[in-house]
Amino acid sequence: MSEYSQEQDAIEQLAGGEFERTPVPQSKLKGWKSFIGMYAGEHAAGTEFMIGPLFLTAGVSAFDLIIGLLIGNILAVLSWRFLTAEIAVKNRLTLYFQLEKICGKKLVTGYNLANGILFCFLAGSMITVSATAVGIPFDMPMPKLTDTMPNGLTWIVIVILIGAVISIIAARGYDTVTKAANWMSPVIVIAFVACGIVALNQLGVRSFSDFWNIWGEGGEPFPGQTKFTFWHVVIWSWFANGAMHIGMSDLSVFRFAKEAKAGWATAAGMYVGHYMAWIAAALLYAVYLKSPEAQAFLSNGEAPPVAPGPLANNAIGILGIIAVVLAGWTTANPTIYRAGLAFQAILPKLSTAKVTILAGTVATVAGLFPAFAMKLLGFVALYGFILAPFGAVIVFEHFFHKQAGIVKNYAELAQLSFNKSVFLAWAISFGIFYFISIQFDVFLSFVTLPAWLLCGVLFLVFSKMYQKKF
Repeated sequence: MSEYSQEQDAIEQLAGGEFERTPVPQSKLKGWKSFIGMYAGEHAAGTEFMIGPLFLTAGVSAFDLIIGLLIGNILAVLSWRFLTAEIAVKNRLTLYFQLEKICGKKLVTGYNLANGILFCFLAGSMITVSATAVGIPFDMPMPKLTDTMPNGLTWIVIVILIGAVISIIAARGYDTVTKAANWMSPVIVIAFVACGIVALNQLGVRSFSDFWNIWGEGGEPFPGQTKFTFWHVVIWSWFANGAMHIGMSDLSVFRFAKEAKAGWATAAGMYVGHYMAWIAAALLYAVYLKSPEAQAFLSNGEAPPVAPGPLANNAIGILGIIAVVLAGWTTANPTIYRAGLAFQAILPKLSTAKVTILAGTVATVAGLFPAFAMKLLGFVALYGFILAPFGAVIVFEHFFHKQAGIVKNYAELAQLSFNKSVFLAWAISFGIFYFISIQFDVFLSFVTLPAWLLCGVLFLVFSKMYQKKF
């Protein structure tokens, strides 16, 4: 056995058998049911309790919301099926190890650090969501849309306890994460349906026109919120998980799939979660907006708070509280698991459990600050814009390396620790389109796809130049 093979085996043993640096073997592949449970659990989850109401704060119209989400989610499913899943079953590697082969260890270390931290912030926002439910029996003050800092000792204690439980579940590995999702997701889905039905009754909806009129033609956004149009809804819902599909993060998930068709399982997440659940959560907020408390905020020129726990409790009582807690868990669990994989690519000799606990600790600290959850629409847009272009490097190499006349996994073959082709492609595409976004006040989700395409094309061009030179 070679020294390299011995090192790989040692790393695998430390990694707890999660195959972070080797292809997933046939014996460990999973059927489509595992992915339906995981995606339904992850996407009918904590983010939905936040995003649904935030659409209302952005002043969307009925057409923008209903039809815009329908189209945007179709585009997201197609991206997962024909890009992410297709590449994942060919290579069966994590995103991080695949990038290391292309980018080189030094360059991918920076990416992994950024990716892991951003995952932790997203997971932290879901811990925040669960805390709004756990805090109800303790009469805990709920965070406002404009809050950034912890609002009291009760909040801090509850967030730390929730973060600890979630981290322990995630640290037990992929099987435990999927089992947790499969157990929790039916309860959460039923709760979302129940919340939607109760909210419709509370709003006095008796016909489709009554339902349509809840949003009507749209309106002005709440103070401090961005106005969303039809195209905002379409593009944002497509790239809400841009880092996962066109950014290739879910290579780490679909490497366990028996075939690429498992990519269709993401539709369970998109249309149960990012359609039904977003709309149901928005209805809960619509009920709250009619309350005297919300009207008092609006009359003072303030945005009424978005606190998922009280909203669900108002609709279906204790089941709503339980659903919000579980919803935060089912999003945070796989997100912390992914963050752990990112950190393990930097610290490969640490076990999966240890790096996942590290990721969970960072996520818990982030969860103490409500701003990540309250500004979720903007944060998710920024997250996708930063990370998605790296996925273009993998996609363009996979599908066009022969046409471009470049070598696959060039950094590994040439023993490069820093592939300039990748860095320049990402830096130029990021710089140009971030400048456009800031200078001309363009919503970041609108420039995610152009940045992704430019990064992929530049990668092929620079690779051709540098590989010839080499």
